[in-house]
Amino acid sequence: MTVREEWLGDLLKITGPVIDHLADGTLKAKMPLSFHEERAAFAPLEAFGRSMLGLAPWLEADPAGLPEDERELQRIWREKVLRAVDRATDPESPDFMLFDAGGQPLVDTAFLAHAFVRAPRALAAALPERVRRNLAAALRASRKISSFNTNWLFFTSMVEAGLHVLGEEYDQMRLLTALRCFRDWYLGDGVYGDGPNFHFDYYNSFVIQPMYVDLVNLMAEEHWEIAAMRDEVNARAARYASILERMISPEGSYPVIGRSICYRFGAFQMLSQAALQHRLESHLSPAGVRCGLTAVIRRVMSSKDMFDQEGWLRPGVYGFQPELAEPYINIGSLYLCSAVFLPLGLAPADPFWADPDQPWTGKKVWEGEHITIDHAED
Repeated sequence: MTVREEWLGDLLKITGPVIDHLADGTLKAKMPLSFHEERAAFAPLEAFGRSMLGLAPWLEADPAGLPEDERELQRIWREKVLRAVDRATDPESPDFMLFDAGGQPLVDTAFLAHAFVRAPRALAAALPERVRRNLAAALRASRKISSFNTNWLFFTSMVEAGLHVLGEEYDQMRLLTALRCFRDWYLGDGVYGDGPNFHFDYYNSFVIQPMYVDLVNLMAEEHWEIAAMRDEVNARAARYASILERMISPEGSYPVIGRSICYRFGAFQMLSQAALQHRLESHLSPAGVRCGLTAVIRRVMSSKDMFDQEGWLRPGVYGFQPELAEPYINIGSLYLCSAVFLPLGLAPADPFWADPDQPWTGKKVWEGEHITIDHAED
């Protein structure tokens, strides 16, 4: 088995129960709610939006560049995902999801919209007209929910970007607000505050920088102000990706810091996105990043109790550790871990996959090899 095949197998193992049940119209009936049951109304959209966030680049990958067996698997999953979108957004469906009440749906409507930003051809352009209209209505429905003055501003912005990708009218001010606020909340050395204050957690990777990068690159041609901030946002994200790479230990573990740590290796979304978009800083090799991320994936996936008997994720970092789940986390929340798999959107011939194995920074330095000295940036 190649490393790419291993990554793809892990991604589909994680997201399979969500997408399969939703495509069949049985997600709400089958999804377990074994903890924080008061969050039951939000769990299906959380699981779906977050699964799609990680799946989207692989679904978008050019089939011509894939081996025959992977190309056929991608075809099957593209069709299945489109059925799932239909089930989630059709008001007559038993799996119609809550988009417009309670606060949380804004978050996961945005993650779902981000998937369409990441896969405009395989997802947005492939929707039947009826499903496209239903999805657009669902995105607009989330406008009833107000953002907090934190990373939530990006959820409001990403919903508008999703409408834009679907060919719908979008609210420019809603989109611009997060971009402007976080420009002022930059703290230096590749890190933004989560609002005006610094929080020592992974939200720069869970939400802030991946959404910031994709928003400015998608919308730069639409607005001069966004075009003017694009290079700066991309450079800061590349620096933050380098910081994440240095957090990977020689054994594939990483610091358990801050809230929402049950999103597991979703903490490395910005490093994975930088690799996907060829925006790694020059001292990082794509193969070294691949090997570092593979070490993390293997370490986390090696736990015997990460999944329940039906294949659903359980809360924890390494296996089942329910005490690590904040009150706002339910089983659906955990699927943000899928974001580590973004480089599957690269062709197998890309250097990320094709170049020989190389050690990552943490492995090199603790084996006595030479590394590039680190330094802070403005």
